[in-house]
Amino acid sequence: MRRLTLIVGALTLIAAGCTKKDDAAKTEAAKTAPAPEPAKAEPAKTEPAAAPAVAAPAGGKKLFLDVHDLGKVSAKDVAEAHKKDLATEGKYGVDYKAYWVDEKNGKVYCLSEAPNADAAVATHKEAHGLVPQKIMEVSADNGNWKPGPGMKLYMDVHNMGKGKVTAEAVAEAHKKDLAVQDKHKTKYLNYWVDPDSGTIMCLSEAPSADDAVATHKEAHGLVPDSIAEVSEGR
Repeated sequence: MRRLTLIVGALTLIAAGCTKKDDAAKTEAAKTAPAPEPAKAEPAKTEPAAAPAVAAPAGGKKLFLDVHDLGKVSAKDVAEAHKKDLATEGKYGVDYKAYWVDEKNGKVYCLSEAPNADAAVATHKEAHGLVPQKIMEVSADNGNWKPGPGMKLYMDVHNMGKGKVTAEAVAEAHKKDLAVQDKHKTKYLNYWVDPDSGTIMCLSEAPSADDAVATHKEAHGLVPDSIAEVSEGR
């Protein structure tokens, strides 16, 4: 009996030793096993960025060309009136760019950038009281030019009729003017289009009015209703 008890005790000790060995092995394996990779975080879901707002033209201004039919006028008097416009324009957010005087027919044309037509007219009214008979919102071809020395300056007017002209069509006609103008010693400097009234106004340098008209006639056949020599002021 004593012998059986010793055998059972020995077997118990052996089993305990095996358990300790297994636990030690597991502990060692845990030490040497590579650490598990951390779980990858799901990318945060974000709303698509809003498209940047398109910037509006500086000051939101438009281009206007007004016509004063005064009957009698001198370039000197208009220059003085223009100085008064420049002294007043800031109050109404207007920028007068240039003007042209037709002394023979007593007409003055003024080009300005303004928030609206009323602001341009208000500037004239406060500055000197000479309000225009007509003011048109126009599109411009180009404002970067200077008249050449020794040439005469002409303003011509085409009255095409309401709804009968587009800025795109006039741009094409202007290209044709540029293609033939040298033949007539003419240089078209600028043009303005008022699609609402169907009015086109062209500014050119030429030896004579006939040369400017001949350029139009050969280029596209659209001769102006009127043409006059003008002087320019800025």
